[in-house]
Amino acid sequence: MQNCNKTKHVWKKVNSETLMKSVFWSCAALTVISITFIGGFILFNGLPFFAHTNIIDFLLGEYWMPSGEIFGIFPMLVASFCGTLGAVVIGVVIGISTAIVITQILPEKPANILSKTIDLLAGIPSVIYGFFGLMVIVPLIKKYFGGISGGLSLLAVIIILSFMILPTIIRMTEVSLKAVPNEFKEAAYALGATPLQYIFKVQLRAAKSGIITGVILGIGRALGETMAVMLVAGNSPLIPESILSPVRTVTANIAMEMGYASGVHQQALFATGVVLFVIIISINVGMQFLIRRLERS
Repeated sequence: MQNCNKTKHVWKKVNSETLMKSVFWSCAALTVISITFIGGFILFNGLPFFAHTNIIDFLLGEYWMPSGEIFGIFPMLVASFCGTLGAVVIGVVIGISTAIVITQILPEKPANILSKTIDLLAGIPSVIYGFFGLMVIVPLIKKYFGGISGGLSLLAVIIILSFMILPTIIRMTEVSLKAVPNEFKEAAYALGATPLQYIFKVQLRAAKSGIITGVILGIGRALGETMAVMLVAGNSPLIPESILSPVRTVTANIAMEMGYASGVHQQALFATGVVLFVIIISINVGMQFLIRRLERS
């Protein structure tokens, strides 16, 4: 009887493990299939465009005039690159500093309150950020800096994107800093290091892979953002002459014109999506390579 009960118990355990493995494999397969399907759909609809315009003219062309079948996305690539770069620079400085304050400087209760507030920022819809930028940031830029579009500018894009990527960078940096073993801190203090020396020379270096991962996620968020950018950018498909110039990003261009585009124009928008897809994948692969090299060093 006991042997029979043991056999049933083992059989149930094996069945449950097999079931859970099947569930996990199914979820993983679904993720891969979804990504493959999305990528394939974009490629299928975008690649035929290059029979109309070669890829060099498409990437380096300075004019976007669908009515004349002239498609150049260089101004929008410049706007997306500059907006993302500016936002990441601001986001990294403020985000890492905030994470250090939460993990090393503030007492536990204020730190928890600040951490939860940052989590709330991550849940705010992008259109709300856009409204905030349109009603607050843009008028302030117009008042103090001027500009040809009344504050709608690359600067407004940078500020709004920096707000939007901050929660990601702060959270990833905070988790990475907390994961550093306490023995590192004790050893540093035993050797005579000050708290700031420990933070900047030991803790940040030990947490560098997690911090870089947060930066990668922030770059992806900034490159892919659409609605908030559309509201504050000015939507001018021209190369920006200064940080106060109105711009149009790659994602904003797709969102604005896809609703009425057809024929070659629609193919051009899908081709733009292909370019954006390749850029984001390239950034992720490059950053992962960098993380592996840093972990070895």
